[in-house]
Amino acid sequence: MRSFWLALLGVTTWVSAANSETLRVYIGTYTRGTSRGIYVCELDRTSGELTRPRLAAEAANPSFLAVHPSGKFLVAVNELPGKGPRQGGVSSFRIDPATGKLTRIDSQSSQGAGPCHLVVDATGQAIVAANYGGGSTVVVKIDPATGELSPASALVQHRGRSVHPRQKAPHAHGVALSPDGGIALVADLGLDRILIYDFDARRGVITAHDPPFAELPPASGPRHVVFHPSGRWVYSVNELASTVTGFAFDRKSGSLKRVEQVTTLPAEFSGSNTTAEIAVTSDGRFLYASNRGHDSLACFAVDGKTGRLTPLGHCSTQGKTPRNFAIDPTGRFVLAANQATGDIAVLRIEPNGTLEPTGHRIEVGAPVCIVFWKKP
Repeated sequence: MRSFWLALLGVTTWVSAANSETLRVYIGTYTRGTSRGIYVCELDRTSGELTRPRLAAEAANPSFLAVHPSGKFLVAVNELPGKGPRQGGVSSFRIDPATGKLTRIDSQSSQGAGPCHLVVDATGQAIVAANYGGGSTVVVKIDPATGELSPASALVQHRGRSVHPRQKAPHAHGVALSPDGGIALVADLGLDRILIYDFDARRGVITAHDPPFAELPPASGPRHVVFHPSGRWVYSVNELASTVTGFAFDRKSGSLKRVEQVTTLPAEFSGSNTTAEIAVTSDGRFLYASNRGHDSLACFAVDGKTGRLTPLGHCSTQGKTPRNFAIDPTGRFVLAANQATGDIAVLRIEPNGTLEPTGHRIEVGAPVCIVFWKKP
C-alpha cells in the first residue's frame, strides 16, 4: 500500500512566496487534463486579486482539503474509486511556512471508495472523512506533532436508500463537527438523512448518537452541512432538491429539529440544477450556497434570534459548475471554484451580504476545494 501511494504522490519544483499583505490559498483538484494535484496562490487582502497558481504537491485526485489547527500540516482526501488497494485514501502534507510548498508525510486508506470530504478536529488529533462511493464514515488519527497518520481507527457503514434514482445506496457526502467537538454530523445524500454521531477525537471513535439521525424530505439529497458560529443552528445544502434546510441544534440532547427549508434558485429559473457547497460568514450574519446549473451563489441573511433565512438574491460565479467556494478569513471576499470552466473567481461581500464580482480570476484545472492558510 505504501509503495502505491509513493507512486501517486510526488514532488514539484517551486517558486515564489506570500507576503504580509496576502492570504495563502490552497486548491484541491481532480487530476485530469492539466491538473496534477494541489495548487497554491495568494489573495491580495485589499483588491481581491489572486496570484498565478503554482503546483504545491502532486497527488491523485486531492479533491477536498483541510488545514490542521496547528497550521503546520494540510490533509487531503484522494478521491479514488474501486476496492482493495485502489480504494480511496487520506494523505497528509507538511506546509513550508515561507513558500507554501507541500511535502508529503503519509497516506492511509479511507476504507471505502470515493472519499469526497474531510474535517480535522479542533485538537488536531483526528480526521473524519466521508466515503461517497463506499457510503461510510471513517476516522483516521493524525499525530499533532509530526502529521503522521495511523490506519483507520473507526469505520461506520451506512445502510438504506431513498426514492431518487441516485439514492439506491448510501452516499456519505459531508462532515461537520459541533463547536465543542463532541458531535459529528454526516450528510448522506443517498439516505436523505443527517446522521448524528458521538465523537471522541482522542480515541478516534464515533458511535451512533440517540437520536441517530435527522430526516429530510424525500429526494432532498443532503450534501454538506455547516454549524452556525453560535452553535445554535445547523444548515444542510441539498443537492437533488436545490434547497437549504435549517435545523435548531440542541447540544444537550444532540438533536436536530427542522425549522425551515428554502430554495436556492430564483423563481424564474427552469433549467436543471444541483447544489454543492454551503458556508456561513464568521459573524453569523450571512449564508451562501452554490448552484451548479444556474451557476451562482444564493445569498441569505441569517436572523440572529431564530436562525431563519431571508433571501438576498444571487450572484453569478463567472464560470460554470461552482463545485466549492470559500469565505476568506477577513470576511471581504468569496472565492468560487468553477469546476467545468477550470477557474476561480473572486466575489466581494457587500455590507448588506450581497455579492459582487471583482473581475479577478485565475485558471486552475478542475478545481474542487479552496482553503485558506495563515501563519501559526
